[in-house]
Amino acid sequence: MARRQPGRRAREARVLVDRRTFVSWVVLGALAAPHLVLAQADRKVARIAFISTAAGALPDSWWGAFVASLGAQGWREHQNLVIERRYVEPRTDAALAAAEELVRLKVDVIVVSSTLTALAAKQATTTIPIVVGASSNLVAQGLAAGLAQPGGNLTGFELRDIELTGKRLELLKAAVPTIARVAVLANPTIRAHDDVPSTLAPDARTLGVQLQRVAADTPEAFEGAFTAMVQGRAEALMIMDVPVFARNRHRLLELARLHRLPTISGTRFFAEAGSLLAYGANVYDLCRRSAVYVDKILKGTKPADLPVEQPTKFEFVINLKAAKQIGLTIPPNVLARADKVIR
Repeated sequence: MARRQPGRRAREARVLVDRRTFVSWVVLGALAAPHLVLAQADRKVARIAFISTAAGALPDSWWGAFVASLGAQGWREHQNLVIERRYVEPRTDAALAAAEELVRLKVDVIVVSSTLTALAAKQATTTIPIVVGASSNLVAQGLAAGLAQPGGNLTGFELRDIELTGKRLELLKAAVPTIARVAVLANPTIRAHDDVPSTLAPDARTLGVQLQRVAADTPEAFEGAFTAMVQGRAEALMIMDVPVFARNRHRLLELARLHRLPTISGTRFFAEAGSLLAYGANVYDLCRRSAVYVDKILKGTKPADLPVEQPTKFEFVINLKAAKQIGLTIPPNVLARADKVIR
């Protein structure tokens, strides 16, 4: 039997249903469109700024730790994140110019890596949040009102550089038991260094060591500083953690080798550059933690509600190549205490 073809009325009914379906989808699409626009608007691209005085001085892995930690929080550069990087000479005017430029760009957060850049950013803005990745004595420098309640628009992480000098002196004496006179290289432009090495006096007396404060704030002052060490009959050198010393660590350590002075400093990259010893905060960990602070601020937390934190991880590094160059043998019990030995 031949199949009966649909009649005219049936065809018209089907067309009418198709039109109604089409119109329904158009209406639903129109109703949904504003919500789609709002959802896209919620996916704001964040813009953060990074100011450092350590171009070519700090290991790339430190920056990598920061970016990787941001990625773990869901922030990815070239997707939902723009990072404005500024590397400047360790001068107040250069740091301030960079900070003021970034303020004009209306970035969401400014990340800094030293006391100098923190002071510049704080001077440039009182509204844009500032996160200090690693610096010394934020409270003593007047950058934060207190550790628990920093106040204002700045928070971050302290290196505890001054507090660790006693431990460094003890490790230096343990590694080179014969030393009796130690020079301490400080930066006279850093307020927190004003009391160095007087803060070390009790430890020095306990260890039977005399201290000599030597100041330098530019590479041009290094030669004169070492001349003063020789005149003071220094037998070892402690280098404080500041950007000008970090940037020029190879020159400092070369001068120390020429004068056969065993050295100790804070962060491990000094030891990797040739310092005999290094003891200080694990800066890789601080970089990761500072990225978590940036994430919290981008999601609405105020800097004043984020306490200034101090390092919880420390590392002791010994460079046996440096020991060999100046004819030293590190006692086995000291080697056993090291987190890393460079051979």
